[in-house]
Amino acid sequence: MADPDFNLLTMLDMLLAEGSVAGAARRAGLSTSAMSRTLGRLREVTGDPLLVRAGRRMVLTPHAQAIRERTRNAVLETRALLQPAVSELELATLERVFTIRANEGFVEAFGPTLIAAVADIAPRVCLRFAPKIDKHSRYLREGLVDLEIGVVADMGPEIRLQALFRDRYVGVVRAGHPLLSLPAITARDYVSYGHVATSRGGSSRGPVDEALADIGLARNVACIVPGFPAALAVAVASDLIALLPASYLPARVAGRHEAGFQMFELPVPVQVITISLMWHPRLDAEPAHRWLRQLIRSTCRERTAAHESPALRAR
Repeated sequence: MADPDFNLLTMLDMLLAEGSVAGAARRAGLSTSAMSRTLGRLREVTGDPLLVRAGRRMVLTPHAQAIRERTRNAVLETRALLQPAVSELELATLERVFTIRANEGFVEAFGPTLIAAVADIAPRVCLRFAPKIDKHSRYLREGLVDLEIGVVADMGPEIRLQALFRDRYVGVVRAGHPLLSLPAITARDYVSYGHVATSRGGSSRGPVDEALADIGLARNVACIVPGFPAALAVAVASDLIALLPASYLPARVAGRHEAGFQMFELPVPVQVITISLMWHPRLDAEPAHRWLRQLIRSTCRERTAAHESPALRAR
């Protein structure tokens, strides 16, 4: 029996990841007709249709669903086998693109420091920050990203994770906001002004709302924006109050009027959040990946030390 064409493995991976002939063709740099012919060859080799039409779109067959992760792992393992063997990591000459999935708040707060640190040590390395539009482990499992940063969701037992730092939510208002003239901001003071909420899905509820509900209070949410930068911009230009992680606010300006905003501690207890670094075990021992993970940890540790509250540091 002749060996199969192993070039088909890469095409199979793209088809299963994209779930469409057109999407796989764009990813491979081929015409749709060429990818369609490749799908025909794969159907012959595997004995399964792989992709079938359901209305106006294509869907994976049960067999295709079952082999999708194995296919992705096989492609990644093949690529690793074909990399030049090196006994020691040469960061000065390392050429690589690392894809990191993180929300825009993390990128804005930590990105510049991390990029500068990478450029200083490994000038040929590129960091590609991918948007984090949902919490799903498939990006790591399928090798679509190298790392993910954020609050841990149900990522599955195989995903490796390490805590980067603990964070807390704070209130943020424009400099000169009437709320700042009060000797102490109470919960009732806090809800007496309108609020800007942050939610990708459009929800108006945030981490502070349960604590307010426990004492019979509720925020009046005037608008909902998709990210922290937009929330801060709205707060600075209005009397609305934003709810932001302290890590997002640059330590050198947090709490100062010349920044255009001022932060304050919330008048109700809100649970501390832990930001973690996540990766797939296939990359656990890879030297360049280990180096980047360590650099991210040290960058976050240095960057957050300045804005941690005394109470948070004491925990």
